[in-house]
Amino acid sequence: MQLNVKKYIRITLIFTLVNISTNCSKKVNSSYFTSSFPQNITRTWVGPEYWANPLQDWQLNNGRIECIVSGGDRNVVLLTREITNDQGEFELSVEFGKLDDHINSKEQGWVGFKVGVHGEFSDYRDSAVRGEGLPVGITTNGRLFIGEIDSSLSSLNFPLEYGKLQLHGKVTGDKVKFDLKLFDKKGQILLAIEKESIDAGWISGMIAIVAHSGELLEKVNGKRPVFHRTWRLKPGTLRHGNIRFWFNNLQLTGSLVKSYPQRSFGPLLFSQYTLSKGIFKLSVQLPPIGEQDGKEVLFQIKENDNWKTLTQAKIDTLSRTAMFRVENWEYKKDLPYRLSYSLKINNNESKDYYREGIIRKEPWDKDEIIVAGFTGNNDVGFPNSELTNAVAYHNPDVLFFSGDQIYEGVGGYAVQTNNLEKMTLDYLRKWFLFGWAYGDLMRDRPTITITDDHDVYHGNIWGANGIATPQELRGSNAQDAGGYKYSAEWVKVVERTQTSHLPDPYDPTPIEQNIGVYYCDMNYAGISFAIIEDRKFKSAPKLLLPQAKINNGWAQNRKFNAVKNGDVSGAVLLGKRQEEFLDHWASDWSNKTWMKVLLSQTIFANVATLPEKDAFSDAIVPKLRIMKQGDYPPDDVPVSDFDSNGWPQTPRNRTLKIIRKAFAFHIAGDQHLGSTIQYGVENWNDAGFAFCVPAISNLWPRRWFPASGGLNRKVKLPKYTGDFKDGFGNLMTVHAVSNPFYSGKKPSKLYDRATGYGIIKFSRKSRNIKIECWPRWVDPSKEDVKQYPGWPITINQIDNFNRKPAAYLPNLTIKGMNNPILQIINENKNEIVYTLRIKDKTFKPYVFEKGTYTIRIGELGTKKEKIVKGIIASENKNDGDMNISF
Repeated sequence: MQLNVKKYIRITLIFTLVNISTNCSKKVNSSYFTSSFPQNITRTWVGPEYWANPLQDWQLNNGRIECIVSGGDRNVVLLTREITNDQGEFELSVEFGKLDDHINSKEQGWVGFKVGVHGEFSDYRDSAVRGEGLPVGITTNGRLFIGEIDSSLSSLNFPLEYGKLQLHGKVTGDKVKFDLKLFDKKGQILLAIEKESIDAGWISGMIAIVAHSGELLEKVNGKRPVFHRTWRLKPGTLRHGNIRFWFNNLQLTGSLVKSYPQRSFGPLLFSQYTLSKGIFKLSVQLPPIGEQDGKEVLFQIKENDNWKTLTQAKIDTLSRTAMFRVENWEYKKDLPYRLSYSLKINNNESKDYYREGIIRKEPWDKDEIIVAGFTGNNDVGFPNSELTNAVAYHNPDVLFFSGDQIYEGVGGYAVQTNNLEKMTLDYLRKWFLFGWAYGDLMRDRPTITITDDHDVYHGNIWGANGIATPQELRGSNAQDAGGYKYSAEWVKVVERTQTSHLPDPYDPTPIEQNIGVYYCDMNYAGISFAIIEDRKFKSAPKLLLPQAKINNGWAQNRKFNAVKNGDVSGAVLLGKRQEEFLDHWASDWSNKTWMKVLLSQTIFANVATLPEKDAFSDAIVPKLRIMKQGDYPPDDVPVSDFDSNGWPQTPRNRTLKIIRKAFAFHIAGDQHLGSTIQYGVENWNDAGFAFCVPAISNLWPRRWFPASGGLNRKVKLPKYTGDFKDGFGNLMTVHAVSNPFYSGKKPSKLYDRATGYGIIKFSRKSRNIKIECWPRWVDPSKEDVKQYPGWPITINQIDNFNRKPAAYLPNLTIKGMNNPILQIINENKNEIVYTLRIKDKTFKPYVFEKGTYTIRIGELGTKKEKIVKGIIASENKNDGDMNISF
């Protein structure tokens, strides 16, 4: 190795002067950064100022951070600082050394920094997870590089037991000059290179430290450098090699450094809460902390400007959650709260961290209760700032996430499933992104979150009462057999993180493998939400329909008729337990309930079409041409996807008969395609309305373009609306669908796939339900903005049981009570016909067959109830009057 002595002296002098300048400035400039990793502490999570990619491949250990798993693009991003490309300078340095004694110097890889890290969506969170930057460092063959490798430069033997990389950048005009040096433990320069006249735009962004196993690709067509796509996998998805290093003393100084302390994330990452019938429940998510760190979280409320600890909860060691439950919640106004946690910062000292929020008073005084609905939270578009800002404008009272809060590919780096702890960390990393995006919405309003197939790493799932899939099966073969592919302990982790804050389950008896259940009801401001698990108990079709030759939920036998032969005896949809729950829920209008809403993973119909020749698998869906406005494919037919809740038909119809007795409105997701339909059982439109909200981001853009247009559709409405039978023969009336259309917005993968969210507004006074379906890119605060075509749609509560009456009971006039509950019972069958809290003092009861009936009215089950028996139904609508006084 040879160095130019004159150049070395000049660089050293400049470096010394810069160091003097920056060291003096450190005392007064809070934007400068020096890492402080605690001694004698080991944990997976590095700390609140960092984001590790991926989480489970790094650890904090005894005063330094370590890359403990070799692979492509292992990096740790500094969240709280950025470099700007204004006029000025910055200096970045870190100490590092090898963890392995037997690193092969012939293995391609490098150690160092990424500078100017930024992502696609102009948000630091996206940059931290998916961002790219200018690679700078030293390769495994001992050469320093800035952006690209110059094989003519000097090199040294590598890897090192110890090294210090120092990068200095100076911006003049629109160019930046770089100096990169490698020091030994004594502070002697081992290597040094310079690079001038680089576009200053390269340094604008965040910084990260990197340990990369694999080849470095130089700039392509003048674009930012990217990592080589080894074996055609995306950067960083492969664990391989032996590039494992430790890092310490990360420093970033200079006039170009900007500070953003508010970007710290953790250790109290995010929380969710519900409030129902005087019971408050809250779960808080923590990162994988260490054995030395605190074991409990405090829940505190603010009273008279002082924080009062109301309760405390232990942290679950696997899910890293703490769950609080407070009974007799009677606060009548918005209540400030905070969560408190103590984290070790060294062996003898801890630091208290807080996360604050508001527990809103239950909005009994509001006429309009607003629910925001979401589904399909892939990370395309993460962190979805435009969507969360829009939802915040609507100011919903309740949030509902209907499932697929994560997907297997979220955050890159594939999935790990071969070890419970690693699999849990892999899942938590994806789950953390969900909380990072929606945490500010969730911190101050009730949130209902339920799991679906991708949350438990399934493409499709037929839970089959919780059995384990046969161990010898993999992929879709395992899924088609029914049950859960992965361990029950891991499934319980997923459900604890997402659902432990929900109201207590109706019947907590575990299912197979001791997996818990969470189906329950939440009564909030008079809206009674039934929360069900429509995949957990469902039968697997392959076992019940061998002649169909099911593969991944689709019949491969093209002669199989799902309408005629699919409705097989013994097939389960919700299961007996959940049907009994819904039957009880439909008739229970206590706690001032005035509206019933069913929440589930997916709707009870199959609103999807495919070209007729391809209608035996949905694998083609991502490849279908996105239509231009006005285009219509010529040969699409309704499909029979057994993953939809259009199957099995008999339990589907039985469920609809139950929920329509409560005039219940249905909100769900899963299908990726926004739709508003009305169910039919015996006839079209004789059951409730359903709203499938559009996906937040959409890798599977389903569509509804039936070649045969709908019957009885309204004038000027699209061909795809009207009365239809789905692929299983179920009756449904389609009112609106957010089909994917070419928007012209970029990126197409986000905006041309009908992405967005749902807003549902329930009026206490009129009992109207207003359904809104919003594109994610629309700013609802502006005038004359449009929702997806066909929305908004307004219905009335009564429309959810629109069956044609066959007979009538006497006209009711109620005195001495406002808004009583009315229940009609068929005495011949000893069966409840329907239950409803009426909004006026008069009501005309109707029934669906002749016979003798009982009327219960008032506050049922209390002293404020009147019962009238033996009423004979009449075909004459105006036959008889009945006055009931309280």
